[in-house]
Amino acid sequence: MRVISLSVDGIFQAAQRGLYTWLASQDADFICLQDLRALERELEKPEFELKGYNAYFFDSGTKHYNGVAIYTRLQPKALIYGLGFASGVDMEGRYLQVDFEQLSIGSLLAPSASSELESQEVKIKFFDDFQAHLDKITRKRREYVFCGNWQMAHTPKDVSNSTENQHNSGFLPHERQWLSQLFNQIGYVDAFRKVNKDADEYSWWPSGAKGEGDGWRTDFQVVSNSLGHKVEYATIYKTQQFSSHLPVIIDYDIEL
Repeated sequence: MRVISLSVDGIFQAAQRGLYTWLASQDADFICLQDLRALERELEKPEFELKGYNAYFFDSGTKHYNGVAIYTRLQPKALIYGLGFASGVDMEGRYLQVDFEQLSIGSLLAPSASSELESQEVKIKFFDDFQAHLDKITRKRREYVFCGNWQMAHTPKDVSNSTENQHNSGFLPHERQWLSQLFNQIGYVDAFRKVNKDADEYSWWPSGAKGEGDGWRTDFQVVSNSLGHKVEYATIYKTQQFSSHLPVIIDYDIEL
């Protein structure tokens, strides 16, 4: 099973840069896109179709803001829009999930945060609620693959200039601690790091251009503990750039 995840910085721009031509050549079973910056009705056009795939979108409702998509070869048994947090803070980002017999694939765009107190509080609340949700679903007889732009990096290996960036949003102590709790206490797995331990593996350049400025690895495929040993191959595609993020490609030893 091949899963591709990419935060596109606007689907119109990414499509113009050849994203859909590239995706059609990748033989992926699931494609999770984030930060579409488009409404679903605007994507009902041939240029946003992939032959052989079912496409599902979750936009902001009224504005060209955030939005996620999942392309899947298999017809899902159920679709889940949003995470259903009582606080409603999950709608500050976006989440879409496709369910199959015992497997769920999610496309996640976490809320971003600048140095402004309000946006930091939103991001903290989102991840607190998300952690409670992830802890709860570990009890289900279901395996999960959460793909997305998590808006934060985990270890110094995941940021090219970690010393200078340790006080910047995305690499703050509480954000790194949250990811450590997710992987070390709750038991989820960073699928990429399961098989790829290399340094200089970055998926995002805040400057917009790969190789210019600091690189970050903020795009994860986070999987249930039971799927950790099924990760076979993981790479960040660097040959083409469709946005300030790069595609994360992971192959799993899973028969669909």
